[in-house]
Amino acid sequence: MAEYFNKVGRAGKILKQTPVYHGPIFDLVKQEIKTPDGLTVERDLIDHGNAVTILALTADDQVVLGSEYRVGRNAETVSLPAGLINGDEDPLVAAKRELQEETGYVAHDSRVMTQISSSEGFTNETVSLILTHIDPTEHAAKHFDHDEYVNTQLVPLTHVIELLKKGQIRSAQGVCALTWYLNFIRPGETR
Repeated sequence: MAEYFNKVGRAGKILKQTPVYHGPIFDLVKQEIKTPDGLTVERDLIDHGNAVTILALTADDQVVLGSEYRVGRNAETVSLPAGLINGDEDPLVAAKRELQEETGYVAHDSRVMTQISSSEGFTNETVSLILTHIDPTEHAAKHFDHDEYVNTQLVPLTHVIELLKKGQIRSAQGVCALTWYLNFIRPGETR
């Protein structure tokens, strides 16, 4: 890849940064940046903590899905379990914690499939896509945040694929986690 994009990874120099908004989940800052190519540009940045999205599977290919109200859609939506990483928390630790808090399931044999950017044009959030396995008979206590409630179900992977095809799973992180697993891990997976 380096032979095609040998300048990838060069950082810009932040010349000026002005706070615009400080919130509980993200901050908005206005930046003046000198780009690696020498341009001086102004950009708005949503400074957002990193997160995890969890593809949790049972031995018989059922997927943990949840439905929850999401303000960006102003509706209840279907998605994989997900949540914010606390400070310097390891993504695998965060995934285990978030899965238990939202669903009551306990993560086993977790691994990072890949990391993605939510939208590089305006936010610095990185989402770690985690593959984990659960035993549906093993439960722990759920601990919802004060402003969340998640309805959790085990759904056969074949049905999850249909939901994906029909556009009923719309979260970019969920779509990425499922397609990454189906294309790069599942074909060579042995259990």
